[in-house]
Amino acid sequence: MAEVSVLARLEADGLVRSGPEGARTTARWQAAMARAALRLYQNDAPWQDLRLPIAAALLECSNTLSDPELADLVEAMLPIEQRELGGAESVRSGNSCTEEEPSGSA
Repeated sequence: MAEVSVLARLEADGLVRSGPEGARTTARWQAAMARAALRLYQNDAPWQDLRLPIAAALLECSNTLSDPELADLVEAMLPIEQRELGGAESVRSGNSCTEEEPSGSA
């Protein structure tokens, strides 16, 4: 699948929207990703790669995807999702956004 048609499909499915800064995720996609990440976290899934929750969210949105279609959509969504998360490559910990390193003093 050509990258343009992959992005067009993601936009037609309501998962991304185009803007001056490039493709951005929609509320529908963000909710699907949150549910996918929660399911993985609750099941102690051993994942360290953002592609796994992306694939789970895509399958939730459309369970009729072939393996090649799913792979193309995951690869197209990965850089968009990384940009939305501020460049994060992994979101394994459910508290990763709120945990802070100790300052070193007790």
